Amino acid sequence: MELNLRPKSECRFDAVSLGEVMLRLDPGEGRIRTARSFRAWEGGGEYNVIRGLHKCFGMDTAVITAFADNEVGKLMKDFIEQGGVNTSLIYWKKTDGIGRICRNGINFTERGFGIRGAVGCSDRANTAISQATPEDFDFEHIFGELGVRWLHTGGIYAALSEQACETVIAACKAAKKYGTLVSYDLNYRPSMWSAIGGQAKAQEVNKEVARYVDVMIGNEEDFTACLGFKIEGNDENLKELNLDGYRKMIAEAAKTYPNFKAVATTLRTVRTATVNDWKAICWADGEIYMSRAYDGLEIMDRVGGGDSFASGLVYGLMTTGDPERAVNYGAAHGALAMTTPGDTSMASVKEVEAIMGGAGARVKR
Repeated sequence: MELNLRPKSECRFDAVSLGEVMLRLDPGEGRIRTARSFRAWEGGGEYNVIRGLHKCFGMDTAVITAFADNEVGKLMKDFIEQGGVNTSLIYWKKTDGIGRICRNGINFTERGFGIRGAVGCSDRANTAISQATPEDFDFEHIFGELGVRWLHTGGIYAALSEQACETVIAACKAAKKYGTLVSYDLNYRPSMWSAIGGQAKAQEVNKEVARYVDVMIGNEEDFTACLGFKIEGNDENLKELNLDGYRKMIAEAAKTYPNFKAVATTLRTVRTATVNDWKAICWADGEIYMSRAYDGLEIMDRVGGGDSFASGLVYGLMTTGDPERAVNYGAAHGALAMTTPGDTSMASVKEVEAIMGGAGARVKR
């Protein structure tokens, strides 16, 4: 497939993300409701992708986000820098000391085990990034003067506020103006869109964003809720995707949005919180490519698995241009990411490629 990536020589960054980064507080093996201590991490749907592209795949990346200018914001910056992601594009918003003007988001997350599913409890209203406007980020400078090969953003960020809707559209427009490729994860969550107009608003915004997207990520439910496309005759429990129906749905979407170069999604069957069946598919050039299946995958922490899929997919597309290889990079990276705690990947590209090649779990000495 032909991506027409900007040359690395003329771009400061291989990839940047636009979205919210929250402080994740994790009770480990216990429950949020009974915890006496939490382990702190950073995480966010869009950021997790860009961190994986740097930490696992060695790309030069940066995060476009905003923090309240206080000690928690500085902690978040430190976490990001520990992951090697550039922080120079962060917008720092003044606050009043108690969070009335703006604040930083917090996400309490317990991993689940066996029959007890994972639980997330976020506290993210009125955050600095939800209030950020297009004027708070110099997109002309970022995409035009600095140069970026790839932008990743998504529907979780867009759903934060009216301002976020405007900002994500402005970023995508600027990216396309300067030849930056755009990936977007629809990731529809009704609870997040409900405060700013519900599904009607989600469709209004996502249909506009879709005009600028090269690689769209989302399952059939996302495509229905966000873009209005449907699969006929699909298994309602998602145990087995109707591939012919999926192909027809994506073909219809690609006819509406001829800018789509690839469409991808993960397929997960949850046996228990700690055992899932996992694989992924990618549509490109009218063909469907299926990854290797990881049936009976043992999960330590499922949060961020889809984001790690996205970073592997993007890496594969950027470096090989081969959608079949790219979807396998994504599926293997997502699988490995769910074997470690936290939102973000602790895998290396060598480990990912070994898993792609069928490596087992024998001890390495």
